[in-house]
Amino acid sequence: MAELDRDVLKQEMTGWRRDLHAHPEFGFEEKRTAAFVAAKLREFGLDDVTEGVGGTGVVGTLKRGSGNRAIALRADMDALRITEQSAAAHRSQNTGFMHACGHDGHTTMLLGAAKLLAAEGGFDGTVRFVFQPAEEWGKGALAMLDDRLMQRFPFDEIFGLHNMPGLPIGHFETRAGPIMSAEDNFEIVLKGIGGHAARPHSGNETLVAACALVTNLQTIVSRRLSPADISVVSVTELITDGTRNALPGLARILGDARSFRPEVSAEIERQMRVIAQGTAAAYNVSAEVTYSREFVPLQNDAELVDEAFAATQGVLAVGVAAEPMTGSEDFARFLDHVPGCFVFLGNGEASVPLHNSSYDFNDDGLLHGTNFHVAIVRQRLGGAAGK
Repeated sequence: MAELDRDVLKQEMTGWRRDLHAHPEFGFEEKRTAAFVAAKLREFGLDDVTEGVGGTGVVGTLKRGSGNRAIALRADMDALRITEQSAAAHRSQNTGFMHACGHDGHTTMLLGAAKLLAAEGGFDGTVRFVFQPAEEWGKGALAMLDDRLMQRFPFDEIFGLHNMPGLPIGHFETRAGPIMSAEDNFEIVLKGIGGHAARPHSGNETLVAACALVTNLQTIVSRRLSPADISVVSVTELITDGTRNALPGLARILGDARSFRPEVSAEIERQMRVIAQGTAAAYNVSAEVTYSREFVPLQNDAELVDEAFAATQGVLAVGVAAEPMTGSEDFARFLDHVPGCFVFLGNGEASVPLHNSSYDFNDDGLLHGTNFHVAIVRQRLGGAAGK
């Protein structure tokens, strides 16, 4: 099999990535992106390319040799509802949407791995290239699983990555066990009796109660949970029906909570309900709490973390994540079914963070991500078969 010129491949991938960046699509709306991915996979000569998995997901299958083991490599395709602030020629052409999290880079790196492995082989078994929709709001992995991903395209283990600005190009970080947190969402609705701002005693307004409740919620982590458990409770919105001279009769408090163990998540919810009811009673208003679990904790398999380190010796410089991250990733949903490993790949120095309206993936990291995927395949599926 012919060996690909890596410099030429990098130039190709840069073009793909910038095309995807210019045409971002929100979760479950990635029709152009999915069509682009599917067309490339067919061009590379994969054995099977299936579209429409879990809505707009794409799964490519590549088989070499006679091995009966299969591994999956996953990339996310969706963009964010953010208006891009950039003068780059490849800036978003879809107003109000942009790839502010680097999923354009993730998709491109996996496409590069598919092209390289299809051309060069070097493994014995089956590779599933899983291009997932709707990661940002935690629904895409579940949608693919509900569409019988595991039954239609079975695999024994799965690997994924996320770019990390601030980590040097060519480095990656991971850890065994918990690496990314659960995300729970909550809404607390306070109801009272609004009225004239000049006569607060004539009703039971909700704004002062809401302000007190926002403060009281901060005691969940600091006073109700063990300091040994990493957790965060954040209020992100406070909305009322009041105006300049009218006190509100309704207030909504919204936010999210992060944790790494189901027991901690359950205790956060329990304490939140207790505090909401107690605070509401103190101000003579009512409280309704809605609590939902959107992302589950991401727990890396220890053996596969060791395998990732071994596979990349001489390919990437390796670093170990010092502590878990309280961001969330729905890659964790796949780990309810098979063992897996998720890593953070260096994207170099960045003046802005992920989810910023000026963020742009660093194309110098593309080939490193492809090399990571390829090294994993060859480590986990043997060596020379298919060459």
